[in-house]
Amino acid sequence: MLNHISTVHAIAMCNAAELAGGTCLDVSLIAGFHWIPVGMAVQYLKMARTDLTAIGKIEHFDWKETQGVIMPVGVYDTNGVEAFHVDITMRVSPRKKADVDLPKIAAIGYWL
Repeated sequence: MLNHISTVHAIAMCNAAELAGGTCLDVSLIAGFHWIPVGMAVQYLKMARTDLTAIGKIEHFDWKETQGVIMPVGVYDTNGVEAFHVDITMRVSPRKKADVDLPKIAAIGYWL
């Protein structure tokens, strides 16, 4: 999705970053927990004019913590240059008993 100056739209990159970071975190959580994004600190590093890849990385996570977890996500162009970076604050908390645990899907991310 392009914006008025023919670069990838900023919110499209935010959506891709939330998908990558959320998926990475979701498949990493122990059973009975879930996440919800509560904030984003965004950096636009370069105009994005190519296809993009969003990569979420979990560097450290205390599984007993249910406060804000910072999920860093980089969005890279086809040359491997980071065009966009976001630190997404995710609230991780126990699921309510009524919640249904949905099937997991493969993550776009990795542990360091």
